[in-house]
Amino acid sequence: MRSPLIAAFVLFLAPIVHAQTGTDSLLLKMKSGRSYAERIKAYINFLEKNTLSNFETAIEYGNEGLNLARAHGDSISIAALKRYIGMGYYFSGKYTLAAANYYDAINILEKFSQDNKIEKKNLALVFNELAKLYRKTRDLDRSLENYNKAMLLFQDLDDSTGIALILNESGVVFEYKKEYAEAIRRYEASLEIAEALHDSLGVSYSLSFIAGVETAEKKYDAAEKKLLQSLSIRQRLRDSFAMALAWADLGATYNASGKPEKAMEALTHSNFIAKRLNYPELQSGNLNEMSLVAEKNGNYQQALKYFRERTNLQDSLFGIQKTKQIEELNAKYETVKKEQIISEQQSRIRQQNLLFVGVAISIVLISLLAYSQYKRNRLRQETLLKTELMKQQEQSAKAVLEAEEEERQRIAKDLHDGVGQMMSAAKMNLSALESEIKFSDKEQKDSLSKIIQLVDESCKEVRQVSHSMMPNVLMKKNLAAALTDFIDKLDKKKLKIHFYSEGLELRLDSNVETVLYRVIQESVNNVLKHSGATELDISVTRDNEGIHATIEDNGRGFDTAEKEMREGIGLKNITTRVEYLKGTVDFDSAPGRGTVVGIFIPLTKDSQS
Repeated sequence: MRSPLIAAFVLFLAPIVHAQTGTDSLLLKMKSGRSYAERIKAYINFLEKNTLSNFETAIEYGNEGLNLARAHGDSISIAALKRYIGMGYYFSGKYTLAAANYYDAINILEKFSQDNKIEKKNLALVFNELAKLYRKTRDLDRSLENYNKAMLLFQDLDDSTGIALILNESGVVFEYKKEYAEAIRRYEASLEIAEALHDSLGVSYSLSFIAGVETAEKKYDAAEKKLLQSLSIRQRLRDSFAMALAWADLGATYNASGKPEKAMEALTHSNFIAKRLNYPELQSGNLNEMSLVAEKNGNYQQALKYFRERTNLQDSLFGIQKTKQIEELNAKYETVKKEQIISEQQSRIRQQNLLFVGVAISIVLISLLAYSQYKRNRLRQETLLKTELMKQQEQSAKAVLEAEEEERQRIAKDLHDGVGQMMSAAKMNLSALESEIKFSDKEQKDSLSKIIQLVDESCKEVRQVSHSMMPNVLMKKNLAAALTDFIDKLDKKKLKIHFYSEGLELRLDSNVETVLYRVIQESVNNVLKHSGATELDISVTRDNEGIHATIEDNGRGFDTAEKEMREGIGLKNITTRVEYLKGTVDFDSAPGRGTVVGIFIPLTKDSQS
């Protein structure tokens, strides 16, 4: 009767011998010097058949194929080769190189996968491999993100096999998160698809994944049954890679269920195949489990041996690093010897002291954590309160300005449509009456003419006030045109005005234009009413930072330190409007030397048309 290791070796060699003929044929095509299309296809087919059985060979021939594809500018083949090279690096434990090749493949395939179903499927497969890598490094959120991308592509292709693959692979993420219900839901959905497709290997993987959750939930009998069923399928398929994984899963389940002999036998089978596949990650996991089995049996020396073997593999996977676990295992081994000498009473006292220290430390840590959380919550609440208060103040200011603007428009319409129309009607009636009345003398006629003239001037005044309160030109044209229109209506005899604008050709947000118009209008009115100036310079320019406005007069000026003066001549109103736009305003004045008002309004993307 053959030993288990001999049986495993026969099962391992069987698929290799079976596939050797096909592999030799592909190697001949790769090296034969025939057409490029036949050679590159042979490289890709070789990697497809051999990547999971010989990682180093896959990397070697993959790079040969890359050189060939690059010489012919064949991006699609480069992407396909990089996926297999990435898988070779992944299973060799070189995760950084694996990720680099996966991302290169993704960058290429995303350009060609829009209308190409084959490349869309290849892109989904690369996303799956990348997700598996992030799952291995425990970046679970990023892993799930890539699984979702792959799932969307497979669903778009209506690819049931691909959907089943992602359901299985992504289920492991939820298993790591201890969300077992969601993991089982995905595994069972994958199993249902695989059974419908008569996909034996897919069925075996789903059964293995479900068994993993059952082991975590301590349903050992059910897990063992599914794992043996999965192993049987893989043995029939002669899939050495899958068989190695099945033995490893069985070993972990046997160890968890308290069957150390069976666990060690299964793990030995798995490690036998993993060594010949040169699969260091699986070897590392098996050795770790074997160390745990030996430790449970009290064989600490053997446990330490397995763990040191695993550490050597870990160094090749992750670099040389200190391993506290080895020190702890060695300390435990030495402690066993000492405990044979130390009395039971002394041991109990030591354990109690350790317990007391542990409890004390735990209480301190929990207290510090609770206080830290309290401080963070309080700071967060204060920040939220300040933010909400500022938001409410801003909304209040906005509401006041909007209400003020609406009231101006209402009064302007009333003046224009009500008073203005009545004044115009009165003028027309008086003019008609002038032509009908027979005056007894010239003095009566002149009096009526003066009345008509006064009514006409009143009509103009009402119209001017109406337009000043609601500038129609601002609704039709830009800010520069509105300001020009406003300035043109002022009396040039009393005040000489110089107006300059730059960069205002493009329209701004209506709120910005309205507020700036009102602020400049208010400033000019202040000059007319209070300054006694004869000259006024107005400059409004726009650059990348925002709007800069300057209003400078040569009037009598005022003391900017006097609060009553600032509020009495409308400066507070100007400041409020500018602050509403997140801007700043500066007043530079002194008695006898005029006044300069400097305004800056920052422009965001929302405030630019």
